[in-house]
Amino acid sequence: MPFSPSILIVEDDLRMRQLLRDTLAAEDIAAELSEDSREALRVLEAQKIDIVITDMMMPHVNGMEILDKARQSNPDCAVILITGYGTIESAVEAIRKGAYDYVQKPFEPDALLLILRRAWEHVRLLQENRLLRRQVEDLHGEDLIGSSRQMIDLKNFLAKIAPFDTTVLIQGETGTGKELVAKLIHQWSPRRAQSFLPVNCGALPESLLEAELFGHVRGAFTGADRDKKGLFETVDQGTLFLDEINSISPAFQVKLLRVLQEGTYLKIGGRTPEKVDVRIIAAGNVPLEKEVEAGRFRRDLFYRLNVVPVDIPPLRERREDIALLAHHFLAKYGAKYGKALHTLSASALERLRAYPWPGNVRELENVMERAIIVAEGSELLPAHLPGLASSPATVAPEAEELMPLEEMEKRLILKTLRHTGGNRGRAADLLGISPVSLWRKIKKYQDHEEQSQP
Repeated sequence: MPFSPSILIVEDDLRMRQLLRDTLAAEDIAAELSEDSREALRVLEAQKIDIVITDMMMPHVNGMEILDKARQSNPDCAVILITGYGTIESAVEAIRKGAYDYVQKPFEPDALLLILRRAWEHVRLLQENRLLRRQVEDLHGEDLIGSSRQMIDLKNFLAKIAPFDTTVLIQGETGTGKELVAKLIHQWSPRRAQSFLPVNCGALPESLLEAELFGHVRGAFTGADRDKKGLFETVDQGTLFLDEINSISPAFQVKLLRVLQEGTYLKIGGRTPEKVDVRIIAAGNVPLEKEVEAGRFRRDLFYRLNVVPVDIPPLRERREDIALLAHHFLAKYGAKYGKALHTLSASALERLRAYPWPGNVRELENVMERAIIVAEGSELLPAHLPGLASSPATVAPEAEELMPLEEMEKRLILKTLRHTGGNRGRAADLLGISPVSLWRKIKKYQDHEEQSQP
């Protein structure tokens, strides 16, 4: 994202103020300058400032008072203090009270820029977390969560087809939420006041599945001492969701086709067809077209089911939804387990976004539940996500490429910088070192290169 925070520089010393202005201007970073700390207080009251860079010792109003005002005006504001040798203890105390960081005079411009960029990442993360929490609160119990273009299009499509009483075939990878989609179609349909019943066809053997769906009459088999209603009869006027429809046998496919074509079925042991008015929504855990081509699924039944096809995109194709889903599960399981978790750290969120999620939303939910159980404090960290592979940027060089440790470290740092688009603050976060340490390592590599040049 572009570096575009609102920045206020508060510095009474002209030369230092010019140095700060020029340092930021060299990176095309705009900032408002204030030489009078009293005027700075008025600016903070009148404007929303993202980052404040302020001297610690100034006439009239000192850095601690600027910190207090900045945090009152905008709780997400990051305050960076500029301190001399004699005021370091005060700067440390200010950090305990909410300041983001400090730099000691004299300082290298690059060191300040590293802290500044990291501060902006911090502010952006707080703003994003706040926005996502509001979005989660606005969901009002909605289960099909996502603000990506794919999910918006899916919800709009479901709203169009739900009122029409026809069969629907939902296809998507395991864990994408096929049952949630089926339930949403039912809730938006004229049958909403009647029952919605999901049945996992793959979990039942053929004989039991037929008995469960169609029921049986007394004496149909040994032990059938009374008539039993089937699920078709139980859910009459409602919606029946048949999941893993690809697992039913060819013989039962014929019987299900009769229900779709004629609206009738036979109970086991029965001789009189039973009329039924049920909307069928089906789903498969493998593409049904391939099952038809392989001869394992009837083509005519496929056509009957596939009147309105619905495809659910996998989570890896809508990565912009990962943060919203993660915050939804953060709120859900934080409340369930009594954990006061409010935010995801930038590195934890980046790890979630980088992971391919082969198990889709279901896997993300399981990972978040486990992380919340083991987490302590108010922030979810990468350490709470041990089951996820690290981001590609943090994977060590291939073992077969043997080299000195220093060269391996250099390659890893350069690889991480490429992954973050040159964002040193984010790179430092991924590498688990401070921005200043990263800056020193980069400077050391540059110095070595300069010395090695003829």
